Amino acid sequence: MNRTDLLVRLCRVMSLLTLIVLFSNFVNAQIHPPEPQPSPSPQATPSLEKQFLRNILHDQVGIWTSPLRVSGDDAKLLAPMGLATAALIATDRRTANELGEHGGNLRRVKISLQLSRPGGAYGSAGIAGTFYLLGIMKHDSRARETGILGGEALIDAAMVSSVLKQASQRPRPLVPDPNDDFFDGGHSFPSGHATNAWALATVVASEYHDRKAVQMTAYALASAISLSRYTGRAHFLSDVFVGSAIGYGIGRYVYKQHHVPETSTETDPGTTSRNTKWVPSVAPLYARMNRTYGLAVAWRK
Repeated sequence: MNRTDLLVRLCRVMSLLTLIVLFSNFVNAQIHPPEPQPSPSPQATPSLEKQFLRNILHDQVGIWTSPLRVSGDDAKLLAPMGLATAALIATDRRTANELGEHGGNLRRVKISLQLSRPGGAYGSAGIAGTFYLLGIMKHDSRARETGILGGEALIDAAMVSSVLKQASQRPRPLVPDPNDDFFDGGHSFPSGHATNAWALATVVASEYHDRKAVQMTAYALASAISLSRYTGRAHFLSDVFVGSAIGYGIGRYVYKQHHVPETSTETDPGTTSRNTKWVPSVAPLYARMNRTYGLAVAWRK
């Protein structure tokens, strides 16, 4: 290997380490968020709809400048997350090959890809849109806010994952033994489906913090969608891990920054206000005869 190739490889490794530090610090900040500042009165605050684009710009500034706010306490989680990511990257090719060469079990791959569809751009946007529309129709302020913040988190997630994909350029698992796992013209790192699923699930779980069933359903679906990207041979395990972590961090950030508290729901988690009596229930659907897959969204009092 000549000096030029060595220098290029070192630059690539440094770029990858920078990406790992960036996402680790941002997620760590959302796991231990700062104390929320007192919000102005609802009458003086523009609606979330009117602030939508402005809030997205605010989010992007906060996300990409997060490395500038690293503190000594952040190292407690930065180091383990960075090490976990590095370990997964080092074993990615081996764990991917465990699923079989050339796609492995085709039936498993097809089911996995179908299961991951709600994490795609259209599927996740449809879920967020359903929350918003039903919130408007039922005069349910919590469902309405869930739809708005969910959509905001999805846009933030798409912007972040797109930049990281372009920067890392990692080929997908089905590309046979590329010269380099990164910087080789691919779009595998991180998993966009995992990022979308966890960003939306975290917003839903945060909004319905007093509904354990809703929280468990949201996180279970996000986990299933994320893992299906690995079992479907669409991503490596590290792609899924990093995408899930970024999505969780973005969902937490959006909720903490833009959630509008309501006295009746914030002071006593066991009570609900007049506008939050409808609770969403999401469940996967599978029809063996027709070999179709999907999601069912139901609202109950």
